[in-house]
Formats: sequence, structure tokens, C-alpha cells
Amino acid sequence: MTNIPETGRTPRVQIRLVVIQILVLSLLGTLGGRLWYLQIREGSAYQKEASGNHVQQVVDPAVRGSILDARGVPLADNETRLVVSASRTDLLKQADDGKAVLTKLAGVLGLKPEDVIQKVRLCDAKTPQPCWNGSPYQPIPITDEATAKQALQIRERSEDFPGITAEPEAVRRYAAPGDANAAQVLGYLSPVTDDEITQAKDSDSPYLRSDQVGRSGLEREYDKELRGKAGVTRYEVDNLGRVIGKAKSDAPEPGSNLVTSIDARVQRVAEYQLDKAMKTARQQFDKITGENYKADSGAVVVMEAKTGRIVAMASAPTYDPNVWVGGISAKDYKQLTGKNSDYPLLNRAIQGQSAPGSTFKVVSTAAAVEAGYTWDGGYPCTSSYSVGGQVFKNFEGENFGPISLGRALEVSCDTVFYGLADAQWKKDGGINPKKGEPKDYFYKAAHQFGLGKTTGVDLPNEVTGRVPDRKWKQQTYEANKAYWCKTGKKDGTYVQKIAYENCLEGNKMREGDSINYSIGQGDTLVTPIQEAMIYGALANGGTEYVPTIGKAIVSADGKTVQEIKPQVKAKLPISAATHKGIDKALAGVVTSGTAAWKFQGWPQDKITLHAKTGTAEVYGKQTTSWFATYTKDYTVVMTIAQAGTGSGASGEAVRNIYNAMYGVQADGSIDKKKALLPTPQTSLPKVRADGTIASPKITADPAKELEKQQEKATEGGVTAADDTQPPATSPSPTTTNSNTRRRPRRRGSRRMLT
Repeated sequence: MTNIPETGRTPRVQIRLVVIQILVLSLLGTLGGRLWYLQIREGSAYQKEASGNHVQQVVDPAVRGSILDARGVPLADNETRLVVSASRTDLLKQADDGKAVLTKLAGVLGLKPEDVIQKVRLCDAKTPQPCWNGSPYQPIPITDEATAKQALQIRERSEDFPGITAEPEAVRRYAAPGDANAAQVLGYLSPVTDDEITQAKDSDSPYLRSDQVGRSGLEREYDKELRGKAGVTRYEVDNLGRVIGKAKSDAPEPGSNLVTSIDARVQRVAEYQLDKAMKTARQQFDKITGENYKADSGAVVVMEAKTGRIVAMASAPTYDPNVWVGGISAKDYKQLTGKNSDYPLLNRAIQGQSAPGSTFKVVSTAAAVEAGYTWDGGYPCTSSYSVGGQVFKNFEGENFGPISLGRALEVSCDTVFYGLADAQWKKDGGINPKKGEPKDYFYKAAHQFGLGKTTGVDLPNEVTGRVPDRKWKQQTYEANKAYWCKTGKKDGTYVQKIAYENCLEGNKMREGDSINYSIGQGDTLVTPIQEAMIYGALANGGTEYVPTIGKAIVSADGKTVQEIKPQVKAKLPISAATHKGIDKALAGVVTSGTAAWKFQGWPQDKITLHAKTGTAEVYGKQTTSWFATYTKDYTVVMTIAQAGTGSGASGEAVRNIYNAMYGVQADGSIDKKKALLPTPQTSLPKVRADGTIASPKITADPAKELEKQQEKATEGGVTAADDTQPPATSPSPTTTNSNTRRRPRRRGSRRMLT
């Protein structure tokens, strides 16, 4: 065997040792450098961050600002209640996820166990209300109506209720002063969601997990100002969680107060009169449908004519916004959102859309003048108007002969407007317009009056309404042509015939479209707030103001006041002469026109009232009542769906609202001492340094007080007006023509008095 010399391996071993030494030294150098970086270069920063692991934050919620009426009466404020809450984190640590504890808690509170268990569920797409849509790490309120006895039971037997607390807390209260509800105007609160926290993270008003945020109405629109800023106290704790000192404390900043232009007294009267008018309508027989009117929804807007500020806004059906405080129950949620609820969460003053009926004729009148038709021209007010075999009638076959545009407004003569719109349609080239842009005066006027878009009122989710011009027709045709052509039948049902016609020429402006449009029918849609804006402009000389409810933002200590000034939106597209003519005609509606039977004895020489009635028809439903009015100070617009004629259903209610504001008595005299708001409120309420508000107290229901006055006057033999509605005639048969109609017009339901 050959021996290998030992010196033959030495170089390789030495090389390996050197490499290993280099690697070890490199690793030691890297480690040392990293230690130097962490402990010396960035040591102070990491020390500060590490100390944060021993700091716990306690959030002190800010007191939410109050929502006040124009005189300083709280519409929404805060009160201290005993709130029972559950910690979802603590409950999930228990064997049964806390169901036993929640069941026991339900027994103490007198609630159903399933209702309590549902309240601590987290909301998602598959989980219906009630559920918790706030952070899963913050206490979830079970009830804010706990009694002192119940709270004491929970606190004294805390070992039986792990994860449950009972503490006094400031909670939202919707005060309903004088029984003024204003639910849809005020809105409601609910806990902030994780998505909202993320979205607002880098904004100038980030959310904390404990925050409650506005979900609708003024609570949402002015949430940032009302919410304030929560306080945060940071405590130093040891590794066992024991407090060893206070690190830092930021005091909460209370939210500002929102002063509105709402007058709680007028608000109550408006709500009461709307409700009463709807109940009265339900007692009236509809000869067209053979049943009583349904009067299923309605709205009323009272607005300052010279500023656009809203004095009252009511929507029906309504609800109690306090049901949201402390978490809503399954029963209450179903009543607000179920199929049979009629959706009381909707604010129909800004979200309710319907054809305006004859209240639209002020727009058509302005359009006719712009198109070159003279104000005093003798336009034939015949009993009917025939086009292509289709007969369009005046209600009850009224025939006033040749009349002016002003008189056509007073008596609401449909055939005058039929003729004007038809003549202009033909001038524009009929169903196949001539080359170049058709003038379309009637459609352009509606846009110039502000229709087809939002008014900009300071409430969320306002809708636009609709002006069915050529652009809209083309867009609608493109979106629905396939469906129309699939379902339409030439000899089918009425709906199938309409679909068939639309398949062939739904994108064209037909003769019947223009005729129906001229009196606020067909596909035209408006909202009460849009009507109020238009009639407010007629009242003040032609200026449209953006409707506003917020009047001022006042800091909690009253030292800072940010007034919300009236904002001009547009000028009416009419001359001074046309405006004067319309103004005079609408005054005539009250004295000798379609509203005269509801305003007998009104002191017109002292408080000049202007009005326009409207009875809008909707296919498959009863007629909708519209009544638009104004004085030099205010405009009042009321609408009630499926309630009958404009003056018949809404006239008395609107008159009573004016009676209350101006102090008009049943005999037509004016008692200024009983007037709620004879002139608009201009001054702001005073907020004291301690946060209290110098506001008058409302101890009585102003609507009930008004009714008592009227009852006393009636007992004395004085009546304000004849409440007997003129008899309606039976409907006249009509025929269908593809070039003149989109939907049948039930002439029997549209009397001339619209």
C-alpha cells in the first residue's frame, strides 16, 4: 500500500478554514452592524414604539351637537340614559359564544332572547337587520331604556353577566317639540363601519370605532359639524394590564349645533294638516275606480319665498326616528322597510316623483310666450280637442270660448294648452322634424325652470325628476327597445299595444306626447321641492333660490357662528310682463278660479294669495292631488298620491297652514297674537357659553290649538268656506291612436277645476 504524504492535504484544509473564518467574520460583522443600527442609530424610535405596547387608549365620545329650529327649540339633542351593552369579544371567549349570558340578560331586561342575540350579530350581505354594523371590538348596545333596577342587577351580579356592562351614557334624542316629528328631515344615527373608517382615515375628519354617524337627513348632511371630536386618554400599563400612569390625554371637543330654518310650530301644523287631508280623502268615493281614494302617501313643503329657506317639510307616511336609538328591533325594521310599509323612510318632499298635472301650466305658459304666442290672444277653450281620431277633453266638457293665457291658467283650461303645444309641435316638423334643431320651446322652458335636475337642497339623496325631451326619449328607446319589441303586440292588451308602438317609434316625439306634456302629464316627473322652488321664484319676482334647511353652524360654546347664506340658483326665463301676467292669473285662481271654492272668505285684500291646482293621472292608479301656492312671504306646496283633485284633497289643508302662520281666523279676520309666523324668522337663537340654548318652550300642540279655534268659530255660526266638492261627471270613453297617446287619460277623473 502506498502512503500519501500528510503534507499533500494541508493546502486544501487551510483554504477551507480560511473560507469558513471569512464567512463567520462576515456574519458577525453583519449582525454587529444590524445591532448598531437598531440599538444606536434607530434606538430611540424603536424604544418609543415598544413603549406603545404598554399604552392603552380609552375613548371618551364627544357630545353630538343639537339640531335646533329657527327659534332655538331642540329638534334633536342628547339625553342621559342607562345603556346596557355587550362585548362581542368577551362573549366569543365563552363556550357557547355567550348565548347563555344573552338569554339570561334578556330575562332581566324583559326582552325576547332571540332579539338580544340578533343584536350582537355582525351585519353583512346575508344578515338581515337587526344586526351590528359597527366595529366588532366596541361595545354593542342592547338597550338604552334600562331601568335603574335592571342596571343594578347586572352590575351587582357581574359574575353572572361576563361581557355585559350597564352604564349611563349620552344618547341621541329626537325631541318632537309640540309633537313636531320631522323624521325624514332629521334622519338618524348608526355606528360607523370599518369601510367608513378606512375611507376617512386620511381625511380631516377621521372616524373612531366608537363613533355614531348620520345615515339620512340633516344628521348625514351635517355629520362632520355635528359629530365633534372624541377625546382619547392614554394610560401606561404593565405586562399584566395594570395602570401605572397616565401618558397623555386629549379632551373631547363637542360637536357644533345646527340651527335650521324649520319652525317647529309650523312643522307640526304642516304634518297634522297633511295627515288629516289624507284621512279625509280616504273617506271620499272615487267614481272612476269605484272605491274610496287610497291617499297612500304625500308631502308638503313650506318655504320662505325670498330666501329659499325651508320653514316646514313633511312626508307621509312617517315614523318615529327614536326607534333607531340604541339599535333597531327586527319588528320596527320590518315596519319601516317591509313590502307593506309604504316605505316611510323615504322623504317624499325630495324623493317623491309624479306627474305635476296642471301646476305645470306655468311652465307651458312661459314657453308659449317665448314661442311667440301673445298673452292676450283669443285662444279657444273648447270642450274637447281632436287629433288623429283621438279626443282630448276638458273635464265636464267646459267651454269658455276664446280666452287669454291668463284666463286659461285661472280656469285651468286644458284645450288651450293642447292647441298651443300641438301647433308648436307642427312648426317643429311634427314626428319627423325638419333639418336643423327643432325649437322645442316647451321642453327647453322646463329645463330653464330648473326641472330635470336636483335643486341642491341640503339633504342627501334628492332625485332629479324628469323632462321627457328628445334626448330622454332616444336614451329610453335605446335602453328598452329589445324589451318593447319582444313583448309588444299590435292587438294585445293596452300595455302590449304601448310596447308595440314604442318598438316602432319610441324614440320619436309624437303628437300625443307633446299634447299630454303641455298639461303636466305623460312622462313628466317633478318633486314637491322643485315645485316649491319654482313657485317661490314666482313669488319673489323671478329668482330661484337653492332650497336650504341649515341656517347656521354655531359652536358648542356659542362663540363661533357660521351663517349659511341664501344662494341664488337661477332666474326664471320670463319677462317682467309675463311674470306680472302669471302672478295676476294665479291670484285669480283663488278668487274666481279653480281654488275659489276652498278660499271663500280669505282676506285677499290684506294677504294676497296665489295658487295653481293640479290633478295628475298615473296609469293604473287614482289621481294625484297637487296644490302650489304663494304669498309675498311664503310658498306652500302639497301633494297627495291617489287622493283626487288638487283643490279637493289639498286645498283646505294648505289654507289651514296659512291660517296658522298669519293668524287668519275662521271669519276671515286676522289675529296677529295667534299668528305663528306672520313674517319669516331672521334672528338666530343664542347659545350660551355653557352650551345651553336660550329657546322658548313649546307646551301645546299648535295644530290642535288651531283646530280648537276653528271649532269655536264654527259653533258661533261662522264657516270659512264651503267644503262641498263640486260633483264630478262620469268618464267619457276614449280611443287609442298610436301617434297621439302614450297612456289613457281618464277624462272623468280630471275635472276642469284642476
